[in-house]
Amino acid sequence: MTIGAQKVTYRAFREMDFPDTDTFLYELLNGVIVRKSAPHIIHQRILRKLVRRFEDFVLEAGAGEVFFAPVDVVLSNENAPQPDLVFVSQANAAIIDEEEGIINGVPDLVVEIISPSSVKRDRIEKMAMYEQFKIKEYWLVDPNNQSIEIYTLKDDKYALHAFADATEKVQSVVLAGLEVDAAVVF
Repeated sequence: MTIGAQKVTYRAFREMDFPDTDTFLYELLNGVIVRKSAPHIIHQRILRKLVRRFEDFVLEAGAGEVFFAPVDVVLSNENAPQPDLVFVSQANAAIIDEEEGIINGVPDLVVEIISPSSVKRDRIEKMAMYEQFKIKEYWLVDPNNQSIEIYTLKDDKYALHAFADATEKVQSVVLAGLEVDAAVVF
């Protein structure tokens, strides 16, 4: 759900004060504040399994750091999405802003778990934004269809790299050697 018609900057968004009783999450997409409900329990289970798999692999490989929502990923003055899972490589670690508690720049990989209310936002709006900012790898995890899609940049455009239904596995390009079994995720 979009909040307000007037566009805002990330700084103004960050300075907003939401009531303590507000149970929604917010992200800034193209200068528009988008309100999201707390994720469904199925969404949380899938995220937990993905975080474990990514974290184990990244720690063993010494490849970087894994973060999960809610965390602001500030791509520009008007774009601060909160992907479900974010990977920042060691080479890109300077974008982790410890003082502000944000990721200030373009991460190497993001994952979105599609919710019934986020299909259009994740498949169209966020995909276009992540492509525009040249995030190397974008995963779409669809609980409804029990599928995982991995998109990678080819000539600055996303192309489907891998697809898995509930019985198959996918492999990352950015995290070479990382394999995720959809049967375990779903």
